[in-house]
Amino acid sequence: MSVSTGSDVGFDELAVLKLLALEGALEGDVKLSCSHLADRLEASNQTASRRLRRLESADLVVRETVSDGQWVEITDEGERTLHAEYEDYRRLFETDSTVDLDGFVTSGMGEGRHYISLPGYKRQFAERLGYEPFPGTLNVDLDEESVRRRGAVTSLEPIPIDGWEDDERTYGPAVCRPATVETADGDVYETAHVISPERTHHDDDQLEVIAPEKLRETLELEDGDHVTVSLGDR
Repeated sequence: MSVSTGSDVGFDELAVLKLLALEGALEGDVKLSCSHLADRLEASNQTASRRLRRLESADLVVRETVSDGQWVEITDEGERTLHAEYEDYRRLFETDSTVDLDGFVTSGMGEGRHYISLPGYKRQFAERLGYEPFPGTLNVDLDEESVRRRGAVTSLEPIPIDGWEDDERTYGPAVCRPATVETADGDVYETAHVISPERTHHDDDQLEVIAPEKLRETLELEDGDHVTVSLGDR
């Protein structure tokens, strides 16, 4: 199962995060006392308080202490962590597990074309994805709901792309995940992958998609067009 990147956060803390969500902390601040939380966890007040502090240190919750308890709210990162846990359980009990992310085509800065064309990456793409990508990426700005749902992608098995170096510099690792791209008109492109730097939480509001062909031309896409990017096994 997925565990937050926070070094002090484990399965016990994730159980507290789930309990807080059930109490309503995904929708906004909820007021509770350590004794109430301890009763729900069947643990001591000290244990309940310690687990809350660990969640706060990992930026999964924010809280404010008052005289008769504390106000607690789950952060966006906390919600993404819960989504990832949810997707893990879906994969256990459902044979068809996908994560559908909606967004709008946008123009990138052209960096994808450069990096995808580098020989150290191209060789790995051919070996591990089964094709050499078109030199460029389809950039998709995710809508608000999909940004929250994106954390579930971490439960899907990645295809690693190793870091490498040449005489001038070192290039970092990345991960790819199989994806399909569907347009608002219902056209579907199936041989694609979402690519992202390994172990990063930056740019959660944008996807970069690679494919053997130029997706903008093949799917007749322009900036602002709506697409659904589905990751996982169909």
